[in-house]
Amino acid sequence: MTTKPILADAAPRASAAAEPWWKGAVIYQIYPRSFADSNGDGIGDLAGITARLDHVASLGADAIWLSPFYPSPMDDFGYDIADYRDVDPIFGSLADFDALVACAHALGLKVTTDLVFAHTSDRHAWFAESRASRDNDKADWYVWADAKPDGSPPTNWQSVFGGPAWTWDARRGQYYMHNFLASQPQLNVHNRDVQDALLDVVRFWLDRGVDGFRIDAINFSMHDPDLRDNPPAPPSNKVRTRPFDFQQKIYNQSHPDIALFLERIRALTDQYEGRFTVAEVGGENAMREMKLFTEGERRLNSAYGFDFLYADRLTPQLVREAAEGWPDAPGVGWPSWAFENHDAPRAVSRWTPEGVDRADFARMKMALLCALRGNIILYNGEELGLDQVDIPLELVKDPEALKNWPLTLSRDGARTPLPWVADGVHAGFSDAEPWLPLGADHGALAVDRQHADPESMLSLTRRLVGLRAAHPALRRGRNAHWVAEGDLLAFDRIGEGEIVRCLFNLGTAPIAVEALAAGGTPLVALNGADTAMLPPCGALWLQMEG
Repeated sequence: MTTKPILADAAPRASAAAEPWWKGAVIYQIYPRSFADSNGDGIGDLAGITARLDHVASLGADAIWLSPFYPSPMDDFGYDIADYRDVDPIFGSLADFDALVACAHALGLKVTTDLVFAHTSDRHAWFAESRASRDNDKADWYVWADAKPDGSPPTNWQSVFGGPAWTWDARRGQYYMHNFLASQPQLNVHNRDVQDALLDVVRFWLDRGVDGFRIDAINFSMHDPDLRDNPPAPPSNKVRTRPFDFQQKIYNQSHPDIALFLERIRALTDQYEGRFTVAEVGGENAMREMKLFTEGERRLNSAYGFDFLYADRLTPQLVREAAEGWPDAPGVGWPSWAFENHDAPRAVSRWTPEGVDRADFARMKMALLCALRGNIILYNGEELGLDQVDIPLELVKDPEALKNWPLTLSRDGARTPLPWVADGVHAGFSDAEPWLPLGADHGALAVDRQHADPESMLSLTRRLVGLRAAHPALRRGRNAHWVAEGDLLAFDRIGEGEIVRCLFNLGTAPIAVEALAAGGTPLVALNGADTAMLPPCGALWLQMEG
């Protein structure tokens, strides 16, 4: 069902108190390989991003987050960094990066970049020196350990991508640790010299005008120095696709000293006005670690986990539990939320109930994301309603999927190129064959086609982001009065003298909401919703009387 939405005008309202730009921000994630190609090689690049930043600005986003663009052999598509202080030639040059920052700032967009501090590529100069001998200046910059007496690895730790977390290196006659690919050796972040070198990396990009950082897999950055074995995981009904899933990840990651290193990062970023830091945290103890990493005023500004990214279903209970984990209380950090990113399948493909129109679900999902307390992260293409692309095995590039096929769903299906021009060659992404195929139906969702359509998903996203910015209760207000019953989700956002009530139907049958909506004036009414009834995928934002 597609019914013309009701959306109130997003008239700006004065805020009672100055807040940091990032508090409640809308951050737009750009996966550089797939955003826009400027030089016709089939791979997106920094100049292509710069040329298309007006699209991001038109959404009303506050900032962009760039996935890695650093020199890399691309074994893990940029998350294996060979040089922290440069740009890989496939993406351009430092001059291209500087031009991107200047353009973004001129458009009112902040620029955040990825920091990958748990590991480097094995092509990094640091690792080349570290593996050369046991007594050089960087001998202890990575995690090395002797074999057990029988020659087996030092511990039973398993890598995320499959197989032991240790690889033998004949140069040193030792094993080195890697939580991911064997070509991503683990940095020894316990080493103060390593921390100092990483802080110099932070300073390098801050001096180039970067406004903040998303810190990748930070809970993997420190291990147990005593090299104790992980205990087995308790029995579970969840399908285990990798040896990694058979263990409790206690000793290979999540060391308490990580928080102290984050304090050093925060102390540095605080020397530059208005800078922002957000941690990515996954795993069974993600909530505890996110709270730890953002506690008080000396650690990171925000954190996000995988509450939604790996969820098979979107339920009212899931939303309520995730949000209530971050109460508006002294000392509790500020959350960030993402429904989609480069590591997770597109949400409309994971979550749309059978028999429900994906376009309707995408509209409701965007309204829910824009209503959440915290920062929200839009993944490129989410504003267009893109779904997951089925990549055939012979075209799969994702190393995790190749190692665990077919039990691990390829991440490539969420990394496909963006469609810019419906009738253009390769939908306007590139003149050359793209590095991954575009979705067969994505051309119809191209930016140029949606831009001029006031009822398109793109136009809706712009209006929702505008309303979020215009209403302090939505951008920074607290949560209250949760209802999570059956398929009904309802909550209030309260702040600076206003109340916005948010109602969503996450199921396939209509829900009566007359009692909850009484006294409210619709700001948003999607998919045929009104103050009496929420159809399937119905969504309401209501301005409530004080």
